[in-house]
Amino acid sequence: MNIKAYLKPHCGWSKGVRAILRKYSLPFEDCDIFNNPDLYTEMVRKSGQPLSPCVEIDGVMLADVSGEEVENYLLANNLVQPSSTRPEAPISSGCAAPEEQARLSGEPIRFF
Repeated sequence: MNIKAYLKPHCGWSKGVRAILRKYSLPFEDCDIFNNPDLYTEMVRKSGQPLSPCVEIDGVMLADVSGEEVENYLLANNLVQPSSTRPEAPISSGCAAPEEQARLSGEPIRFF
């Protein structure tokens, strides 16, 4: 299986996608769209929309998905067998709370 995941480093949705791919021991290319604008542009071109995460599995683009949705796709298409292994992170959790996002982005710049 060829998997290319367009993810952000600190996003809850992205962490959920990674957790599912790791739960099933699936090798994947982790494309950092936050720090690499070319990868973001590629994701938008391929998915036809600007939201992430997006996961391309053997040429099929799953756009704006959670880890739960990726797992459902994998199971529904018999690409993996059901597993009772618990994922390493929540699989359907949004990005960090606003205060956490502020901490990750550094101190605000003051102009006054």
